[in-house]
Amino acid sequence: MITWHCQAFSELSNYTLYDLLKLRSDVFVVEQNCVFPDMDNLDTLPNSRHLFALQNNKVVAYVRLLAKGDCYPDHSSIGRVVVAEESRKDKLGHVLMTNAIKETLNLWPDSPIKIGAQSHLERFYQSHGFITVSEPYMEDGIEHYVMTRETEVSL
Repeated sequence: MITWHCQAFSELSNYTLYDLLKLRSDVFVVEQNCVFPDMDNLDTLPNSRHLFALQNNKVVAYVRLLAKGDCYPDHSSIGRVVVAEESRKDKLGHVLMTNAIKETLNLWPDSPIKIGAQSHLERFYQSHGFITVSEPYMEDGIEHYVMTRETEVSL
């Protein structure tokens, strides 16, 4: 059974924080072979929330939610979207994004959402109501797009 949790940084246990950062490192640094400053001082902001899924006491999916003004001046943001490799076959990424959007709009209902999406996931994010609003750009050696989602989207 999967359980979902959404917590501020100060509410995370040391063990949970370790597991979240390990998953991010395993995927973004090791699997994607990308050296970048993952710990960017946004995790600890007062409004930041960490949404994650536990299965058998193991973190299997994670996303960071940021309030309007913390990353983008006029948008809230969803970032560090990651699913453990062994859980991807279960389409957990779609459940994660659905929950992330719902939680973001619950926390900041009047704020559209902006993301920096890896280009190979553009269609995935489009299926969740995001629209590409930039030309491709390189970030940490990986092609990305800026994508936005309004507060009301019909899918």
